[in-house]
Amino acid sequence: MTRPTTQAISPFFIVSNVDQAIAFYRDKLGFETRFQQPDQNPFFAIVGRDGAQIFVKSDKDTAPLPNPKRNPSMRWDAFVYAADPDALAVEFADGGAAFSVPLKDTHDGLRGFEICDPDGYVLFFGRPRNTVRTMNDVPAETLSKPTLLAAEPQLFVSDVAASCEFYTKKLGFTVAFIYGEPPFYGQVFRDGARLNIRHLDEPAINPELLDKEHLLSASITVDDAEPLFLEFQTAGVLFHQTLKTESWGARTFIVRDPDGNLILFSGRGR
Repeated sequence: MTRPTTQAISPFFIVSNVDQAIAFYRDKLGFETRFQQPDQNPFFAIVGRDGAQIFVKSDKDTAPLPNPKRNPSMRWDAFVYAADPDALAVEFADGGAAFSVPLKDTHDGLRGFEICDPDGYVLFFGRPRNTVRTMNDVPAETLSKPTLLAAEPQLFVSDVAASCEFYTKKLGFTVAFIYGEPPFYGQVFRDGARLNIRHLDEPAINPELLDKEHLLSASITVDDAEPLFLEFQTAGVLFHQTLKTESWGARTFIVRDPDGNLILFSGRGR
């Protein structure tokens, strides 16, 4: 059996109004609406640009809870990899987007900028400084519309080392990096899916609310969900939802990690 591949990962934002969220990401950041339900006054939608994709959902009894409201020092809700953040910043500025933190080189080796959406979710658009050339290094004739390559959700956990062990031994991920002694931040990846893991002493979301509302921490798109589900089942993974076919045709299942984070894996329908 060929090892299943994961192709993309999508943050899941609880928003106050789905139409408002769609309009912001479309008009200010150049995203497109890839799915919404229903067509009028939607409560759920998927917006995306290139390889970056975000799920947005509203519920009258659940308020948005972006990371800055949980802890101001841990303000990113998603890291969106952009090979040329300089060009992307110019495009966003021309489109009227407001920057919560302007384009700059950060102290931790990144180059990029931050944008806050209408519900307070903070997205960092950028890249490691030592991996990709800047705009000034690229001949003018080769420049084109900036491409977003990935979005990286932030998961909050009580023990970063234990969480990394779960994702590597149970879900087949690899540790990209881990910081601190004891660790307070890390990243795991599998194929094109990357998860950033940060330590918190207390749960970021009320566990009862998480279960009641089935609040996803991330959504990962796969080419075929069934073999991946069987792989995880063999590894003894705890499922919040076993493999099923959704009304829109996708085959999905949801994994619960040791801290209660719900990770949706979604593949093509049959």
